[in-house]
Amino acid sequence: MHTRRAFIILGGLGLAGAAAYQFGLRPMLYGKEAEVGFTLTEDELAAAHAFMAAHPIIDSHAHQGRTFLKGAENLSSKIWLYKNLGGTFEDSTLADMKAGGVDGAAFNGVADIQLLTLGKTGLKAEREFQPGEAWKSYQRQIANLRALADSGKVRICLNTADVLAAKKAGQRGMILAMEGADFIERDLMRVDDLARDGVRMVTLVHYHNSTIGDIMTGPVGNRGLTDFGRKLVPALNKAGITIDLSHASEKTARGVLSITSKPVVLTHTHIKTPQLDNPRFVSAELARAVADTGGYIGAWPAGIGITTLAQFIDRIDFLVETVGEDAVAMGSDMDANYKPVLETYRKMPLVVGALMKRGYSTQTLAKIMGGNVLRVLDSA
Repeated sequence: MHTRRAFIILGGLGLAGAAAYQFGLRPMLYGKEAEVGFTLTEDELAAAHAFMAAHPIIDSHAHQGRTFLKGAENLSSKIWLYKNLGGTFEDSTLADMKAGGVDGAAFNGVADIQLLTLGKTGLKAEREFQPGEAWKSYQRQIANLRALADSGKVRICLNTADVLAAKKAGQRGMILAMEGADFIERDLMRVDDLARDGVRMVTLVHYHNSTIGDIMTGPVGNRGLTDFGRKLVPALNKAGITIDLSHASEKTARGVLSITSKPVVLTHTHIKTPQLDNPRFVSAELARAVADTGGYIGAWPAGIGITTLAQFIDRIDFLVETVGEDAVAMGSDMDANYKPVLETYRKMPLVVGALMKRGYSTQTLAKIMGGNVLRVLDSA
């Protein structure tokens, strides 16, 4: 017979497990990796490693070791359980990056982490920020990310030259990024603070309809990009901070596209099809409009409609066919993805090998595996 305490613990673990599926803890909880679905010969794998040694391999969106949870306060009960179940594990993910030949990535904070809980259809914001709470959270998260660089474990990278220098030195390159811009509130002066902090990419919205615009999940609002959002976009352009439209409603994204003077990106998503429509996917028309700015779409290995790494390779093919090789990148969402089929950087050589096996040229593969991300980083 269960005691009341045991019942509470079991219930809490169930909630934490549910949150974990939404926020990328599946391998830690269950120890089961997704099926690969293809094989490579020793020569094919060796060729993949040789390619990776010669070219910068960059992930456009990730949460390495879930640094965003370090020191987080005022969390919902479900996210609090999620935080305390697995903790943070930057050293492990950095070791995976090195072993998997990944040279650098956007290391993302999560602006609205205090607001999030798990609803029936996924993560959602359950409340609004208290005064000053969002900015304090941003400062905590950036300080924690910068501490990784101060420790010598990674090198902060502002451009391609920095990434190549880190690769040459055997370090992982860190492009500082934030998922969600809630912390800017209505203070455009904070954009200069971001630039001084070394932030080079910001996802405008995440799971919270903010002062900037509407999100793509849950009840989608009709505001689109707000009046403040229309002031923020040119400020980010001027500061050299790339705008990520992932999580934005199509109306919000279209508002950004109508006024941006710099390339914008979709770092982790896929394209809707008649066979598979998901709120986190975007229309082919929107993806092409992003590509037309000089931006890219990050191939996202979330387990939405796929269960194997081979099917993720199919999705990369589909993206290239839809928007072209100059507009496709990798966007793993590592350590915070939903049922990932690429759940560790150690599998990245398999991705490269599979694409080589399908006939991708060295030039095209270099763009997809990092070149397009670095081009946009420099263009900002």
